[in-house]
Amino acid sequence: MGFKENLKEQLSFSGMYVKELAALSGVKKQTIDTYLNVHNCMPSADAAVAIAQVLGVSVEYLVTGNDLKQKTIQYPLEAKMVAEITAQMKEKNRKMAVAIIKSMKKQEDEEKK
Repeated sequence: MGFKENLKEQLSFSGMYVKELAALSGVKKQTIDTYLNVHNCMPSADAAVAIAQVLGVSVEYLVTGNDLKQKTIQYPLEAKMVAEITAQMKEKNRKMAVAIIKSMKKQEDEEKK
């Protein structure tokens, strides 16, 4: 994936609006809209750094989809969303959600056999 797709994914994962990203990064909303809507439109180094810092990812990740400084597993967007939602739950409900997911995974593994 390229910058456009990685930026879209990180915005979605963070739950942040373009307007918020613009305000926090100092990059104009219109400029960020261009990155999101124009094929192969790359930001300046300063803009990429500012956006990456706000989103909590590396510039390398936004540009390439890979974090060159450390090996990371690239989780599907749905998995990131589940992590975000469960992190906001009360401990009791979070443990229950994890137990349900583990049970589903176990059933899936057994079906493969």
